[in-house]
Amino acid sequence: MVDWMEIEKKHFMRTVERAPLTIVKGQGSHVWDESGKKYLDFVAGWAVNSLGHCHPAVVEAVRRQVGELIQTSNHYYTIPQLQLAQLLVENSSLDKIFLCNSGAEATEGAVKLARRYGKLHLDGAYEVITGTGSFHGRTLAMVSASGQLKHQAPYTPLPAGFINVEYNNIEAIKKATSRTVCAVMLEPVQGEGGVNVPSPDYLKEVRRWCDEKGIVLILDEIQTGIGRTGTLFAHQSFGIEPDIMSLAKGLGGGLPIGAIMAKDKFSVFTFGEHGSTFGGNPVTCAAAFETLKFILENDVPRNAYDMGQRLTERLNGLSAKHPGLITNIRGKGLLMAVQFSSDIAKTLAQKCLEAGLLVNDVKPNAIRLMPALTITAGEIDEAVDLLDKAITRLGVGN
Repeated sequence: MVDWMEIEKKHFMRTVERAPLTIVKGQGSHVWDESGKKYLDFVAGWAVNSLGHCHPAVVEAVRRQVGELIQTSNHYYTIPQLQLAQLLVENSSLDKIFLCNSGAEATEGAVKLARRYGKLHLDGAYEVITGTGSFHGRTLAMVSASGQLKHQAPYTPLPAGFINVEYNNIEAIKKATSRTVCAVMLEPVQGEGGVNVPSPDYLKEVRRWCDEKGIVLILDEIQTGIGRTGTLFAHQSFGIEPDIMSLAKGLGGGLPIGAIMAKDKFSVFTFGEHGSTFGGNPVTCAAAFETLKFILENDVPRNAYDMGQRLTERLNGLSAKHPGLITNIRGKGLLMAVQFSSDIAKTLAQKCLEAGLLVNDVKPNAIRLMPALTITAGEIDEAVDLLDKAITRLGVGN
């Protein structure tokens, strides 16, 4: 048998500490390794596989499109791109769209758009306020935007123009706002930061402050958008609308795509001010269009809400079974975290892997659960049972 892990060690820049698992097949909420062992996947490509692995609608869209047109450039019109743009705009509160290839590109483009607005309408204001614990991507600018020192430290000096303030603290935003600030950029629920859900009124207060000061509110919905938290976009459950929004991850149903969306007032790019060679690629757009169409027609966000409720209930039961071990269960919809009283997440994730469950050790003391939005009640129950089994094998539960 080929030692794929040794090949990775020999040839790859080792930027990711991979789990000892080579996945060769995926279907729905399950994957299989090269020996044929089956796993229940509660990572879903880091919240990417919104309809699960190899969903028939996505597979057929890709198969059809690669036989017709794979790539042109944005010098020409293509139908899948325009179909996706229309469907996104018609089902959001935003008016215009730019398609790119990833979440990092989407957030970077959103910041560029806000800076352009600041130059045109806010006397050249250019700074963007972000939250501590945030994660907005791995470009140099987005590392600077992200409020996590561990990501910033290796790359100093960082690009200027970002002010990191305490998340879920409106007074911190107010204090940081000056005449050089053009925007506030926040995740409605922080994902990579540990699944941090703000207080119910926080985003409304931020929205009011941005309106009062005339600055842009950017919402990074890379991880929370496209049904993940129980509504099509997370901001809907908080009762606000953004001026600019970034999307990626679950939009493509497994294929790489990102999007910047903006209200007309803030859509200030003009010819030559932004662009992308592969952005809006016909194949990825065809997959994204069918993914979004399926999500809307089948009310998949409702399933995410309902299954999120069930997952929370089952995890609460697990917490009661292991008192003192699980200190917090938090999240929204199917973006959940389980926090522990000690730094056991990495070891527990390995025990889960051995038991046949894939989870993400998002923090030293917390695991993140983000399954397909089409997950079933039976699969939720199976996952919690496997997590319970892994905790018992770890020897830390009661």
